[in-house]
Amino acid sequence: MKLSSLSVLTMTMCAGLLPSSVEAQQAERNIMASRPGGTHWPFAQDIATLGKKCGLDLNLVESGGSLENFFGVRNRPNTQFGIVAADVLNYMNSYKSQDADVRSAVQGMRIMLPLYDAEVQVVARSGINSLSDLAGLRVGVGPEDSAANLTGQLIFDILKVKPSELVKGSNDDMIELLLQGEIDALFRVAGAPVEAFTDGRLDERFHIVPITESVLKASYKPTTLRAGLYTFQPTAVDTIAVKTVIMTYEYGSKNSAYYQNSCKVVSDFTKLIVDNIDELRRTGHPKWKEIDLTEIPQGWTVGDCVRRGLEPTYQLQCLPPKVEDSANQEYLDLLRKHMKN
Repeated sequence: MKLSSLSVLTMTMCAGLLPSSVEAQQAERNIMASRPGGTHWPFAQDIATLGKKCGLDLNLVESGGSLENFFGVRNRPNTQFGIVAADVLNYMNSYKSQDADVRSAVQGMRIMLPLYDAEVQVVARSGINSLSDLAGLRVGVGPEDSAANLTGQLIFDILKVKPSELVKGSNDDMIELLLQGEIDALFRVAGAPVEAFTDGRLDERFHIVPITESVLKASYKPTTLRAGLYTFQPTAVDTIAVKTVIMTYEYGSKNSAYYQNSCKVVSDFTKLIVDNIDELRRTGHPKWKEIDLTEIPQGWTVGDCVRRGLEPTYQLQCLPPKVEDSANQEYLDLLRKHMKN
């Protein structure tokens, strides 16, 4: 598959930017995740909640998808984490030897931790029973930078299936277009169950297309969506899954204040997540129960700052609660009350 013009443009724009360009800015903690409705967002919320208990505030930054999250980590100020589908990483690895922009894009990028498997879920109208049936039809693939868009293109290329059009837009738009008959099917790559598929809009007119092609098993993990996962899909269906990871940057490569602060953020949250993985499995999104922290995608390495956080001797110092914020708010409330009187 050739790089899309948008991907090339994005990589070119990002090639000269590095986190060191924001050294003078005050240290913050940010994680980029796809917009609510999928699995990225609740995972980011779980991590932020964990950080808050330790006095480490982590801001959630909404994005259009995995590709945006990848570049956000590399170039956005004080953005130490991004949730990314491993298809993006495979895509980058496949082309870094051929394209200087791709080589620049991956330089310094590291794995923080592997997360859950995101199932490829293709919802289609009746009469479409395999991916080959989508040849010549209109298929919704979500936002431009989404895993669904990238994964859809890769899968169609592998199978040599050519839809008449890959329709892009918000994930919510995809469902509405499917209901209106404007598209014949939609791709979604997210941890099942997908919240947007459970709100009652999809009914018995639709089903999930099984993905059983053996040629895909070399690149994707076979899995099964259980019967009744969605009301419109009463039977179990075979599909494939894509590993989801948290990406970070190799902040341990320089000694500037910005890099040192960011490296500490990465080490702290690595320590937090690993030490509290049982709590996350108990109280967080159900997909935490499936995580194997040893499943590092092939061709990628864990960052040095992550390794520091994994050391048994690493000391995590939780910050005290920001009592001054509540005190200031109490003062403002009293002032407003006085002014009204």
